[in-house]
Amino acid sequence: MTATDRSIELITTAAQAAADKLAHDIIAYDVSDVLSITDAFLLASAPNDRQVKSIVDEIEERLNKELGTKPVRREGDRDARWILLDYVDIVVHVQHSEERVFYALERLWKDCPELDLPADAKATRGKGAEHAQLQDAEDAAELRGGLR
Repeated sequence: MTATDRSIELITTAAQAAADKLAHDIIAYDVSDVLSITDAFLLASAPNDRQVKSIVDEIEERLNKELGTKPVRREGDRDARWILLDYVDIVVHVQHSEERVFYALERLWKDCPELDLPADAKATRGKGAEHAQLQDAEDAAELRGGLR
């Protein structure tokens, strides 16, 4: 079994919405062969809680406005470290970059086929690592400046 056309339409729209809000490392998996509860997962991340929430809000708004669908469940809002949107056909995970590294959902789903995403979403691959390197360099510079 493969993801339905509807699931792919939802994933594509959600991925573009996430990319438009500068999400990092957007990827989608067709999990329909291994899970009976949903067709696809979309994973995205951001370097801070505020951006995680902004990405989730944009995905939710875009899917409602463009495709007339709302999530049946939204979890993780309070801390905004990992917010899950369950649309039954798809599940969207938007994680803080630290949670993304720690939980490594890609490892769990690596045997599932990747779904093709819009070019803007594909272009986000590796952005999390870039951001982490820049942050590390800034932190090191700050530390050196404080030691003088």
